[in-house]
Amino acid sequence: MKKDVHSLALTRAGIDTYRQPVVYMREDCDLCRAEGFSALTKVGIVLGERSIVAALNVVTAADWLSREDAGLSEAAWQALNAQDGDLATFFHPEPAQATSSIRAKVYGQRLDAAACQAIVSDTIGHRLSDLDLAAFITACAGNRLDIDETIALTRAMKEAGQTLDWGQGPVLDKHCVGGLPGNRTTPIVVAIVAAAGFRIPKTSSRAITSPAGTADTVEVMTPVALDLAAMRRVVDLEGGCLVWGGKLDLSPADDLFVRIERPLDFDSDGQLVASVLSKKAAAGSSHVLIDMPVGPTAKIRSPEAARSLSQRLLAVGDALNLKLLIHHSDGSAPVGRGIGPALEARDLLAVLRRDKHAPLDLRERALDLAGALFDLIGDDAHRGRSKAVELLDNGAAERKFFAICDAQGGFSEPGAAAHRLPIVASSSGLVRAIDNRRIGKIAKLAGAPNRKLAGVLLMTKPGVRVDQGETLYEIHAETPGELAWAKDFAMAGPEPVILENQS
Repeated sequence: MKKDVHSLALTRAGIDTYRQPVVYMREDCDLCRAEGFSALTKVGIVLGERSIVAALNVVTAADWLSREDAGLSEAAWQALNAQDGDLATFFHPEPAQATSSIRAKVYGQRLDAAACQAIVSDTIGHRLSDLDLAAFITACAGNRLDIDETIALTRAMKEAGQTLDWGQGPVLDKHCVGGLPGNRTTPIVVAIVAAAGFRIPKTSSRAITSPAGTADTVEVMTPVALDLAAMRRVVDLEGGCLVWGGKLDLSPADDLFVRIERPLDFDSDGQLVASVLSKKAAAGSSHVLIDMPVGPTAKIRSPEAARSLSQRLLAVGDALNLKLLIHHSDGSAPVGRGIGPALEARDLLAVLRRDKHAPLDLRERALDLAGALFDLIGDDAHRGRSKAVELLDNGAAERKFFAICDAQGGFSEPGAAAHRLPIVASSSGLVRAIDNRRIGKIAKLAGAPNRKLAGVLLMTKPGVRVDQGETLYEIHAETPGELAWAKDFAMAGPEPVILENQS
């Protein structure tokens, strides 16, 4: 291909920008100067039959990039299916249609169905900048999306991707709104429900702001990045699966919204509902149980907030023909002992194996949720929990879990971190509370969830008396540097394990 004034040779920058296409040009690049491109400009790129819109980053000094080349982030490289040296054409893209709707929302106007569709379409087409998306997320924060707007956004997000069809009969699902470290009930619930003969094709996310998501934890034990054909095969064989939803193109705009929500560290009730229910509807679910932990340091902090969110979930679920049940649970402290992928995996395996040292709170929560799902579909005249207990205690759930793992590619026992540091009580007292957010932050600074063996192992619970010098929790890390980083944070601020009667 002959190079023209609008062309540059492509090179792979090797930079992960988490699904955002980014192009890198030198500031003295002829094309960059001639076209008036500047940092954060949206730039169109055409290569053969493929085209994308990417955000421009201007490089002021770099030996790796010449004036004749354009570097591409991993997301841009894969979207164009580029090869080193390919000549691509660059152009100024038309402004995204959704920007006017976002601006209107910032100034307090409502979003109709067409506006929501435009925002979702331009989001997945990468025609909106991070600043545009941040403005949209912020404009919707709090309760600035009403019920009708939430329904419109949920439908637009669901319709933007593919929808799975599992045929006749109930398709069960379970989701937790999050905010509670260690609350890894989903794999246990899936095993119990599938052991009872019901379909529960569970798609899960990786962690957004927590030390582990269900997909992160299950991936310690079995592959989760299955495509749709492999997922269907597992469900056909075993009735259930535990799969990461990122490869299935279900509600694709959601992952891009989450990419912005993560550094902002907030979302709205409306966006939370749209995120959860768009994926449930797209996954082909018919009966969905929503676990909503409520506590002073959980995501949902008060009964009033729980009631408001529950009403919104039920209204949107009804509009999407989903049969929903909201389960309010205790969110005052972490669940189980482990916080982090491998540590949480060890907890849930202990429950499934009926180990006498298994965390009782994790077992009881999982049984409550599995029983509620049975009741939701009208099974056995509200004897759901006793049925769940039977399937767990007789080993059927354990056998089903390992059968699912085998079908997904095999099972591996969770490993253990090489570096550990006990944090001890500075005085004697009764454990009054454990700060979910602070203990979760320590686990993340230790490396979780990207470091699968990292996290926090709790050695006590609220209501337990501890003596001075007794271990409250252990920090687990895969490297000494990450252990030191987590230790510095743990030592610098308020103790996450809060004691009464300190002296």
